[in-house]
Amino acid sequence: MKKLFDNTEVAFSIKSDSELERAYFLFKMIQNQPMVRIGTAVTNFALKAHLPVEGLIRSTVFDHFCGGVTEDDCLPVIKKMYQKGKVHSILDYSVEGKEEEESFDDALAKTLKTINFADEKQSIPYAVFKPTGFGRFHLYQKLSEGKTLDNDEQVEWNRVVERYHTVCKLAVDKDVPLLIDAEESWMQTAADNLIEELMEIYNKEKAIVFNTLQMYRHDRMQYLKELHKRAQEKDYYIGMKVVRGAYMEKERDRAEEKGYESPICKDKQATDDNYNEAIKYMMENSKMALFAGTHNEESSYLLMDLAKQHNVASNDMRLWFGQLYGMSDHISYNLAKEGYNVAKYLPFGPVRDVMPYLIRRAEENTSVAGQTSRELNLLKTERKRRKL
Repeated sequence: MKKLFDNTEVAFSIKSDSELERAYFLFKMIQNQPMVRIGTAVTNFALKAHLPVEGLIRSTVFDHFCGGVTEDDCLPVIKKMYQKGKVHSILDYSVEGKEEEESFDDALAKTLKTINFADEKQSIPYAVFKPTGFGRFHLYQKLSEGKTLDNDEQVEWNRVVERYHTVCKLAVDKDVPLLIDAEESWMQTAADNLIEELMEIYNKEKAIVFNTLQMYRHDRMQYLKELHKRAQEKDYYIGMKVVRGAYMEKERDRAEEKGYESPICKDKQATDDNYNEAIKYMMENSKMALFAGTHNEESSYLLMDLAKQHNVASNDMRLWFGQLYGMSDHISYNLAKEGYNVAKYLPFGPVRDVMPYLIRRAEENTSVAGQTSRELNLLKTERKRRKL
């Protein structure tokens, strides 16, 4: 079993030779840290100056890491992954950093649309949104710090809460589980509190509302155990997406700048241990549904072992594996071939609006030790296999 993820024929079965070459070229570029920094700066400048670079971005990095500009644009990718590789898709409207009521209403409309999409298509098992897609970061931060909102802010926050309820009601109605992403620690408490209230209301019969645990935070295991106690007392199901986390540099920099203890685990090993402890805990307890977002082979093998130990069938809807589109295909497609529930996060949105997401992906690949070289080695192996 330990060799499962080495099968590159399965991993890249849906990629044409030209798509394989493009992936190889991209990861070669991403491997070069100075190149990523320069490329990021040049791209940002070109977009701000309205230079005609969208076509170039679209045909390279965008098409590798994103499904398209609109939901309909993503359909060929969704169909191909599902029909050829048994891998599902989660449509992720990846427009970040917009802070007007109009953009929050737009994000709400997009999320409702993806719930309806998921209801119609077996290939789309979940809907997803970010807390700051539905309301201003400042409001979450103020509430997380225990401060009182002024009258205008309270009215604004009531609208945020209403957006959450609107999507949850439709999710329950259509029986489409809803993943709510986690963000920076200094705004997350307000999101956690709100999502917990929603779980209590909407997760009475099964997990529909899912929060996200970023396990690079050393306090998350304790939070999960305390949440579990409250869920048992109030008799509702817990839905949880468990990930390692996406804002590490930002978290450490802020902690240092403001002089508080960093919420991030001391090293990668501590993060890995924390992650594995969380998935073990969830698999050991009933009334929990787990969406394991991981690009880590060891955690994936561990979760497969845990499923066997606890007699959880590979196709049990309470257990899903998830990876980002454009990354870790060797995990996604090999797991799917073994009959496990697997979904790719499929970002979409206008090219220039999705750039912050794409830049984060490139930087993440550069900073996570071994991630890019692993992708490159697998692509090299498959290129060689195809030539033979």
